[in-house]
This record gives sequence, structure tokens and C-alpha cells, in this order.
Amino acid sequence: MIEVKGLTKSYGKKLVLDGIDLSVAAGSVTALLGPNGAGKTTTVHILSTLVRPDGGSASVNGADVVKNPNAVRAAIGLTGQFSAVDALLTGEENLLLMARLRHLGGKRSRVRTAELLEQFELTEAARKPLATYSGGMRRRLDLAMTLVTSPSVIFLDEPTTGLDPRSRHTMWDIVRGLVADGTTVLLTTQYLDEADQLADRIAVLDDGRIVAEGTPAELKRLVPGGHLELRFGDVLSAETARGLLAGSTLDDLALTVPSVGVSGLRSVLDRLDAAGVVADDLSIHTPDLDDVFFALTGAQK
Repeated sequence: MIEVKGLTKSYGKKLVLDGIDLSVAAGSVTALLGPNGAGKTTTVHILSTLVRPDGGSASVNGADVVKNPNAVRAAIGLTGQFSAVDALLTGEENLLLMARLRHLGGKRSRVRTAELLEQFELTEAARKPLATYSGGMRRRLDLAMTLVTSPSVIFLDEPTTGLDPRSRHTMWDIVRGLVADGTTVLLTTQYLDEADQLADRIAVLDDGRIVAEGTPAELKRLVPGGHLELRFGDVLSAETARGLLAGSTLDDLALTVPSVGVSGLRSVLDRLDAAGVVADDLSIHTPDLDDVFFALTGAQK
């Protein structure tokens, strides 16, 4: 549904995109992950025809973003980093305005507006001024406006920034529902757990290049970070265990042992048992997207 090959973009002497390649399958969610300035938003702006690339090619739903931008615009919806709703209008008026701008006609505009208000649980607030809307309600309305014409491809540029946890989870459920209905989603996010929850595939951008791409599970296998954590009830047990387990580090009564695998775990427990040391709690931590992010982008915690 989305094909990008050798895409480049510079602003003055600043190289923002340095020849990226990306492929997004229909009916899937792909997340662009990376630090600020990595090129995520620029990629979205090129794919949504807001910005022209300097080089390479990009197509959406089979249409080239430079040669056939009108066909691209007809197939897409875009929700940007900042809410695009009109604060002087009600929620219903915002949707009606967008529907008329997309040439749905009077009757169809009213029908589609009612459908979206119900889908996004905004019916009760439909005729209230936007000053009464919470941040989560505004973002839901923003996404609803994007969906007026039922686009086959949606670009979500950091759609949950600034939302509380409940509102974020509501947005996640909405996105899952859209994908279940066959919509293709390209998502940029600063939230690693959001990418982990929603994305079928993740592309990690750093300094204008894609430095890794794959499923969340595949990316987690690329980097170290797994470890065993043992928690003890007294200082003596914790210190004894640290002496028995090479490479371990102690923080208060919690002992961290580098990734040991199944056989290594058995060896750790056997050593502790032989020394008469008993751990109050044991947990195994596998690498997560935080580990991937910091390892692949060079960002510092």
C-alpha cells in the first residue's frame, strides 16, 4: 500500500532524509520510531503530498506522490501532531465542515457526521463548544475528521501526545478497529509502548536513515538487555548471592544477573541452593523497545 525507495530530503544544508526505503502492507500498522529530528514527520509529510522529496520515489495506493498527488490525497487521511479542529465550532459543525469540503453533499454529509459522532462516542457532546472538550475528545474528533471519506490509508503523526493513559488506550482501540476493517496505518510515535501495542512492523529512524526494521519481536532480538532479577529479604543473603554470581550487580536488596538463558537460570538457582541462599522473588526481564531504541539510535537515557 505504501512503497518508498531511496527517499531524500534536505532543508538548506540539513539532510533530513538520507535515502530511506520502506514498504507497508495493506491492512497493517507500521510505526516509525526514532528520536526528535530523525525524519519521521518529514516522511509523513512527503507521503501525504505536503512536502516534495528531493530524490527517490514514493507511492501510496499505487499513486506516485509527486506525479499524481491528487490520487494520493483521495486515498489518504492525515492526523497531525497538533489538533486541527476549529475551536469556534462545535464537534458536529467541525465534521460537517470537513464533509462539505470533501464534497460529500448536504445529505451525505449529515449522515456521515452522525455515523462518526456515534463511532467516536461524541454524540452527547456533538453540539457543545470545543472549549468544553477534553484533550482526548479533541483528538478523537480530529481522527473522526480524518475519516470523513473513509480513506484506505491513514497517517497518524504522534496522535496520542499529551493524552492521559485512559485516552491513549481509547485511541489505541480505535486504531485497532480501523485496521480490523482493512485500513492501512502509518504511525509515528514517541511512545515505545504504543509502537509495541499497535504495530505489525516497526522502522527505526535515526539521523535520516532507517537503521532497523522488523516486527517488535524481531527488533527485540537484535539487542542485548535481557536479565534475571533476584530480590532478597536481607543484606547478608544479597551480598552472598552477588559473590556467587559473576557479573551481577546489587542495588539495595535487588540483584541483577546478565541474561542467562534457561540452562543458566538452572545453574544460578543450583548455586544459591548449594550455599543455602533463598531469594524472596525472581523475575526474568527480556529486552524491550526501550533497549532497541537506545541501542540503535545512540540516544542516551
